[in-house]
Amino acid sequence: MADEPLRTLFCVGNNQNFFDLPKADIGPVWEATMTFLAGLNNLDGVDIIGTFDDDAHMVGPSDGWPWTFYVLADVRDQPTVKEACNLLRTTMVGEYALWKYFKVEARMGRALTIRDDVAR
Repeated sequence: MADEPLRTLFCVGNNQNFFDLPKADIGPVWEATMTFLAGLNNLDGVDIIGTFDDDAHMVGPSDGWPWTFYVLADVRDQPTVKEACNLLRTTMVGEYALWKYFKVEARMGRALTIRDDVAR
């Protein structure tokens, strides 16, 4: 089991700084968000399983659950999860890091297996 990847849910939420932007300034933040997601997808040791965007039914800053969007991935180890979260610090929007506009929280565990030997 030590070789099993960590099933990781990256929970990403936009904050008030995003909503304080003039509408004309939102585009660069979304471009940086796509850079963040591409960086996560291309990170060695990260295998993205799926994504979930909650922006249609959750409007406004994410102070916690519910988050703005989620990325479910199998990740090699905790240092790789940390490196993935750090992408918010290193992805730039002009002179600011993306973490000015978004926050991330990673939940790690193991894949839940539905066993065949359990009575239904």
